[in-house]
Amino acid sequence: MSSVPTSATSAPEPGRATGPLVARTVPLTLDEGAALLSLIPALPPTEITSWVRRGDGLVGWGRATSMTAHGPARFALLETWWRELTRSAVVRDGVRLTGTGPVAFGSISYAADSPAGATLVVPEVVVGRRGDVCWLTTLSAEAALPRPVPPREQPVPPAPREVTFADGALDPAQWAVAVAEAVGRITDGRLDKVVLARDLEARAAEPIDPRALLHRLAEVYDTTWVFAVDGLVGATPEMLVRRERGLVTSRVLAGTIRRTGDDAHDLALAGSLARSSKDLEEHEYAVRSVADALAPHCLSMNVPEAPFVLHLSNVMHLATDVAGVLADDTSSLALAAALHPSAAVCGTPRPVADAVIAELENMDRGRYAGPVGWMDASGDGEWGIALRCGRLDPEDGTRMRLYAGCGIVAGSVPDDEVAESDAKFIPMRDALSRG
Repeated sequence: MSSVPTSATSAPEPGRATGPLVARTVPLTLDEGAALLSLIPALPPTEITSWVRRGDGLVGWGRATSMTAHGPARFALLETWWRELTRSAVVRDGVRLTGTGPVAFGSISYAADSPAGATLVVPEVVVGRRGDVCWLTTLSAEAALPRPVPPREQPVPPAPREVTFADGALDPAQWAVAVAEAVGRITDGRLDKVVLARDLEARAAEPIDPRALLHRLAEVYDTTWVFAVDGLVGATPEMLVRRERGLVTSRVLAGTIRRTGDDAHDLALAGSLARSSKDLEEHEYAVRSVADALAPHCLSMNVPEAPFVLHLSNVMHLATDVAGVLADDTSSLALAAALHPSAAVCGTPRPVADAVIAELENMDRGRYAGPVGWMDASGDGEWGIALRCGRLDPEDGTRMRLYAGCGIVAGSVPDDEVAESDAKFIPMRDALSRG
């Protein structure tokens, strides 16, 4: 257990660290770290952490120490714990890039009162890659450890057998009624936008191996950030915030249309999405909420006037990349706290939308739609929004809960929103069902 003091409402989980954290980062040859995803099948099936996009990123395993926090102060509690842990750490960094040295992976609950809480996990070993540079970091409280040998490529574990899916808190018809109710309240002027989510229950005949899910997601959805933290696994297309050497960026997605697989037809659909008043309105709310949250922390900002269409494997989104120059030493986790929840996952006005979500969804989102990502000792890091994801049941490894949500505005049609949510379930459903 970490020696860092914590508040009475939040305490470290059991881990191996019993003294000051020792972090050692050494370079790897390109072939040793060339394919982060090829490492995953060789890792043990538990305690895997991942943040990978197009072959770059971080993969970790083991748990040197961790921290879980609950309540409205959960971000601040994690921030304090991490600062104190890294302040006393012994760091031997032979690479000195963002993401080397001490690194923690995190996943934060959407709602402050969710029992899922917020967690930072410090792996025992991290392998990273950025372009042509690869490295290995060991993290421990022990004074001297032999350098671990990176695992070699192994066959990808098969997808679980006999996976079945069942409705979660609401079936599609019930959820469509909730969407209609939300549209009515928007039309009445009580709010401008609300994001409503639904869930599915997946059950397999044998324990679900997260390594198979990660490999499948990264193979098919290579433009997303494929993540795993404390049982939450997914492939998010949305970067909530990245902080790197004084530059802050955020990718906002709001407004969605399903792809057909026909390139010519999809091109026409992309054009219709870019002209859709309903989707443009939804997107404007989301961009404005991000820009307003980042502005107090930035010296200057660039907010494009119009979105572009982001093409993913199964859907297309309206997207805007917001960038700024950091004005202070606010960490990436603290920036994520300032942004959460954005209009892309909540709505606007935020307090009204949050109340509507709590009333109409009939479920606890857990860590779905909350920040997920990583942070290093300098405060640099990347935090996405936990979308296109599922949560492995900690008590029953054969079960997983999947989530999908849609932005509801005045022009939303309930049946169309059900179809959109079905499209957003596809990445996880396919990852569970195909080898």
